[in-house]
Amino acid sequence: MEELYADFVVIGSGPAGQKGAVQAAKLGKSVIVIEKENSLGGSSLNSGTIPSKSLREAILDLTGFYKRSFYGHEKLISEISINDLNYRLQKVLGEQRTILEKQFEKNKIKLVFGTATFIDKNHLIVKRKDQNILCKIKGEFFLIATGSQPRNPLEIPFDNEKILDSTRLLSIDHVPKTMLVLGGGIIGAEYASFFSALGTAVTVVDKRDHLLPLLDREVGLHLQKALGQLGLQVAGNKELKSIAKVGDHVEVLCKDGTELTAEMLLYALGREANVDSLGIENVGITLDQKGYIPVNALFQTVLTHIYAAGDVIGGPSLASTSMEQGRLTARHAFGVRTHHFPTFYPIGIYTIPEISYCGYSEEELKALGFSYEVGRAYYYEIARNQIIGNDPGMFKILFHAETLEILGIHIIGREATEVIHIGQVAMSFNARIDYFIDQVFNYPTYAEGYRIAALNGYNKVKHKK
Repeated sequence: MEELYADFVVIGSGPAGQKGAVQAAKLGKSVIVIEKENSLGGSSLNSGTIPSKSLREAILDLTGFYKRSFYGHEKLISEISINDLNYRLQKVLGEQRTILEKQFEKNKIKLVFGTATFIDKNHLIVKRKDQNILCKIKGEFFLIATGSQPRNPLEIPFDNEKILDSTRLLSIDHVPKTMLVLGGGIIGAEYASFFSALGTAVTVVDKRDHLLPLLDREVGLHLQKALGQLGLQVAGNKELKSIAKVGDHVEVLCKDGTELTAEMLLYALGREANVDSLGIENVGITLDQKGYIPVNALFQTVLTHIYAAGDVIGGPSLASTSMEQGRLTARHAFGVRTHHFPTFYPIGIYTIPEISYCGYSEEELKALGFSYEVGRAYYYEIARNQIIGNDPGMFKILFHAETLEILGIHIIGREATEVIHIGQVAMSFNARIDYFIDQVFNYPTYAEGYRIAALNGYNKVKHKK
């Protein structure tokens, strides 16, 4: 059995593991990354962020979605096959894997493929699929970055054809005519909108009365209207009783007696930490009540030389935040100047239309008793939107009515996840609403929505005085 040593041993090659490994390597440390066979890039690359967003872009392109206001559908939805979508998907994934391999090679990061298991606080073993031990690794510091996986309750009869989770969904062999989505959170809402854009009749089933309750309520209403125009339906206030595969379709029975049927079902009711076979019990690490690895503000576990970052520690469970968490673990481990993880960052939701926001929602400001005002800019006011396809959307800026300090920015519509960063940077410097008024924006761009919204809000305050 081969015995290896590294200053920094990373378990998992997703966003947190990647950035932690590269940062440690940049500090001149020896690094080993362990990943399961055929899973380089972790869930983010193989079944999560990259596949879902690649699928979204393929659907938007192949359906001519943004050209509807000019020509209608250039290509009939019925002509779009799963092969069309998979071609795009596999091409992107292949390119991303190649980039990641080159990045590790450039930074002299050793990749070991297999399943890692701690045997004591300083050693782990790596097993092949056949359970034979490949090697034993000793490390000075460890980073657990094993991510998460879809929650699959034993009573749900998952298969690879009809009853699916978000990973299995990527392997379907045709576009269904009807689909049920259980769960109106981010994953459920994203995939529901994707398939609605493809022409699938989608119904989202959720115990709440609307999708994505984390959103600013006004933005949420805009989303529901846009999704309704795609034909998506929401069966709210429903609790699941049973799921059964009957012949060529799936039947769902709710506790209130409602029965729903569809050709396929996506079960999107939560995710759980990937800790199977990790052997954390061998080093005294236990999971919290939600099933995640508990860490302190520096991402240390109960053993200070073993860190954990990314989805395995729970929310916010974003690729963007996981990357920064991983980077910070390596900097702290090797005594380099660092900082605590920021509490201010944007959230991106890739529904159709997409949504992004940072800062407070209007409901939060009301609860806090803030004196605030709202500036709005609708996409139909923005020339860029008319040029590339008239798509519904809105900028919403919340700011203090007296000091004019920006308190929250919410955008729904095309390019929302891109242009949110302008507002993020402005807020990080405590900018006032008039900052956007006094700046010149490229024309025509979506970014000028900031100026339109700022003028709208500032005029309300000016007229009150």
